Amino acid sequence: MVTMRRLGFLGLGMATLWGAVGCAAMPPPPAAVTAVTLAPSAPAGYAGGPQALDEPPPPPPPPVSVMAPQPSMAPQSASAAPSPALKSSRHADAAPPSDRPGLGTQWGETRTSHISMVSFERADVGSPFATSALFYNDEEGARAMAASSGFRRTPSGMFTVAGGLVSVGLRDEGGRFYNGFSAGGRSYSVGESGHRYTIVLRNNTRFRLEAVLSVDGLDVLDGKPAAFGKRGYILDPRAELEIDGFRQTMDAVAAFRFGSVRGSYAGQKTGDTRNVGVIGVALFNEVGTTPVPWSAEEVERRRDANPFPGQFATPP
Repeated sequence: MVTMRRLGFLGLGMATLWGAVGCAAMPPPPAAVTAVTLAPSAPAGYAGGPQALDEPPPPPPPPVSVMAPQPSMAPQSASAAPSPALKSSRHADAAPPSDRPGLGTQWGETRTSHISMVSFERADVGSPFATSALFYNDEEGARAMAASSGFRRTPSGMFTVAGGLVSVGLRDEGGRFYNGFSAGGRSYSVGESGHRYTIVLRNNTRFRLEAVLSVDGLDVLDGKPAAFGKRGYILDPRAELEIDGFRQTMDAVAAFRFGSVRGSYAGQKTGDTRNVGVIGVALFNEVGTTPVPWSAEEVERRRDANPFPGQFATPP
């Protein structure tokens, strides 16, 4: 009986010893590893535009989500409902991004466009003597904008600025002007998504003028928010000027192309699309010159002129 007890205790001790050795030999479980994908850094470039001439710009890289490691959550029963915060998160992830209807202007392919610097002293540095806005949209949007306003079609596609001192219009790739109309005191040009356009200005005066232009609220020379204090293009007397894109260098531009509002240059660069759909023209006269526009009052005075106001000639 004593011998059996000693053998029992000995077996128990050996079992305990082997269990301890086995536990010490087992490696610890590996730590959890969280994979995190980082978005690639944006390549450096001139004004964010393409560099190869007459080639379409490469598509932007798809957005890459970076997910932070989530804390462990206790298992829930099948009847337990998710928290309100979790519901809101799932709803936000499932909702697709919304887009505004109508046209915007995209950053198009690079085109050759040479310019040079000339001297021009403004009569008034900060105040143009005339400004104008030309709105554009697709046909459906143009009809909606004109539905509740007075409507006047402009078959030639050219609109007058400053009482006829300057004419402005949008020209397509084939050299024809896009059709337009006037409604509610505003001028509209009707374009089509995917088509290229140029801005055409005609100086109807015998003076040089400076024209500062904007597209979707961005200056066409530097791609930044437009302002009167910036410099512009020179319009020679009785001459026509054609601006065909956002200026990249002294010898190249990024073409103006109609596209979606979300894909517009303003939306892609600044994230702000509130000014998409309008082209601005600010005109400055040169110091020492005073262009006189043909106002409605002046036209009426001409119509009322009396060809025989007196009987005899008198000295001046």
